[in-house]
Amino acid sequence: MCHVIVTCRSMLWTLLSIVVAFAELIAFMSADWLIGKAKTAGSAEPAEQGSPGPHHPTLGIYARCIRNPGVQHVPRETLCGPYAESFGEIASGFWQATAIFLATGIFILCTVALVSVFTMCVQSIMKKSIFNVCGLLQGIAGLFLILGLILYPAGWGCQKAISYCGHYASAYKPGDCSLGWAFYTAIGGTVLTFICAIFSAQAEIATSSDKVQEEIEEGKNLICLL
Repeated sequence: MCHVIVTCRSMLWTLLSIVVAFAELIAFMSADWLIGKAKTAGSAEPAEQGSPGPHHPTLGIYARCIRNPGVQHVPRETLCGPYAESFGEIASGFWQATAIFLATGIFILCTVALVSVFTMCVQSIMKKSIFNVCGLLQGIAGLFLILGLILYPAGWGCQKAISYCGHYASAYKPGDCSLGWAFYTAIGGTVLTFICAIFSAQAEIATSSDKVQEEIEEGKNLICLL
């Protein structure tokens, strides 16, 4: 029989796990990793012909946002989408490695987030605590994310980044670009990933406490503890 066990610590861990997974996924898909220098009408790529004023294009790992060059059937002022149609077209080998590491870490985080929802009903598999296993996986995911974030700035010297950030851009030097919210979100998500990994141990302690066991022995199927 399934005993639904809900504690403040386990619920908080579950919510944090879901938030971290979504935050990293959104950051990875965003084009707002680098904010390019202002472009005006008549500038070279990525500037747009006929731009009414300065515009700051943005560049992500595989996506970019530029001003609408005048496509009549598209009412939006800014056009966003992937600049790379395949993995091999990603602007830098470092960014390709970043994409692999981040995608691996995010896949693990999404898997843990899905599993965490069921920890209210199932706390162990094959005598192994789900909380401990998920915490270990989150720690591994965090390491993948760190590797990706360390390699990402090494690609700032690629031709694509230079076209957005000026000729002073080079590895670990963004030139005329500034860092966008997606980069900071990825860093914050990585920090929270390790916090989740540590907090999973507290969730395990809370759901395996003596009080929980006593209520299970009393035949209760729904157990809610602070």
